[in-house]
Amino acid sequence: MLITRETILAALHARLSALPATALRGEVLPERIPTAGLLILRDGEPGDPDVTLSPLRYYYQHRAEIEAVVQGADRDSTFAALCASIGAAISADRTLGGLCDWVEAEAPRPVDLPVEGAASLKAAVIPVILHYTTADPLA
Repeated sequence: MLITRETILAALHARLSALPATALRGEVLPERIPTAGLLILRDGEPGDPDVTLSPLRYYYQHRAEIEAVVQGADRDSTFAALCASIGAAISADRTLGGLCDWVEAEAPRPVDLPVEGAASLKAAVIPVILHYTTADPLA
């Protein structure tokens, strides 16, 4: 069964939406960060596929990104818990219900961002590699 890129990204977003943090897709960073944290899924870059000709198939290693952001006095432990929950959600089903051949996350590189008049933010981009096959590069 060949699946479209949008179906896979929607399934990943649905998996992130089940976490305690607020999960958005392709949105700008809001003014307020929820207490449990914020996740923004970016569609990312599918890259150049490997191609077979008979039958015609495109094999992608699509690099999506999850922006993880927390704020507050206990941001270090909240950030660690948020990253662990993302890891657990991905490892619970590395095929996203059979939509992908494999899904894997890379380690985040967190940074502290000062906010004038408010508690600092702790944020990171977490790359997620989606391995999948399509019959059309525009699918």
